[in-house]
Amino acid sequence: MQISLLKAKLHRACVTQVELEYEGSCAIDENLLQASGIMEYEQIHIYNVANGERFVTYAIRAEAGSGTISINGAAAHKANVGDRIIICAYASMSRADAACYKPDLVYLDECNTITRQSTQIPVQVA
Repeated sequence: MQISLLKAKLHRACVTQVELEYEGSCAIDENLLQASGIMEYEQIHIYNVANGERFVTYAIRAEAGSGTISINGAAAHKANVGDRIIICAYASMSRADAACYKPDLVYLDECNTITRQSTQIPVQVA
């Protein structure tokens, strides 16, 4: 049996552009792609913290060091410049592989600068 686990996350990225007429995708600063392990053209899920929108697209590379997070094509209707979003990628694996797997978690500030990286999310307390 294969299960789907969180592979990578860019947490609270800030949308820097929305481009309705650009070919659909999400352009992400190349440095952030590398830090998170998200590959160019990989399917990603985007969760908009500002308005609750959730959608699926794919990642494309933006200029390294630019801080760019651009929501493109039809998805541009689901975000505004300045919105904070969570970008996730998932991977399928066996239960045995999943037992020891750790995701790449990258936490960002409002300028899309990495503030910290981790491989686990803290346990939520009541």
